[in-house]
Amino acid sequence: MAKGDREQGAPRLQWGRFSDRVGPAVRLLRNELTARIAEAYAPFALHSGALSAMVLIEANPGCSQSDLARELAMDKSVLVAVVDDLEQRGLARRARSTVDRRRNVLEITAEGAEVMAAMFACARRVERPIEQALSAEERAQLIGLLKRAYAALMAEG
Repeated sequence: MAKGDREQGAPRLQWGRFSDRVGPAVRLLRNELTARIAEAYAPFALHSGALSAMVLIEANPGCSQSDLARELAMDKSVLVAVVDDLEQRGLARRARSTVDRRRNVLEITAEGAEVMAAMFACARRVERPIEQALSAEERAQLIGLLKRAYAALMAEG
């Protein structure tokens, strides 16, 4: 249903067999968040997933590209493009591991931290309606349930 139709008071369709299914509910939220985030991040002109990569690099200095790809559930070749772009723009730095010369380790630059903070502020604005609709406890519970559901799918293989 187009956003404009909702604003004009069009009747809602019944979800039938999907009424109690997790997938369609998550898809609706994901689609709306993805569209709004893409619009908010457009001025930064970075690859999709750049902020997630920067956040994880900041939280885990010295992590590898493989670590990021696994944790973000991203194809390694897609992640390489994201990290290449971050490095070319001076937002992240790759270095050879001193422990394992076959491995690159990653860190955020000062400029990367600034861009990340600006992008994070955009993300917070996009998520504000959710934060206002749910208590802090409910948000924590929602995030915990989503992570548990994801872990269950991953354990299934």
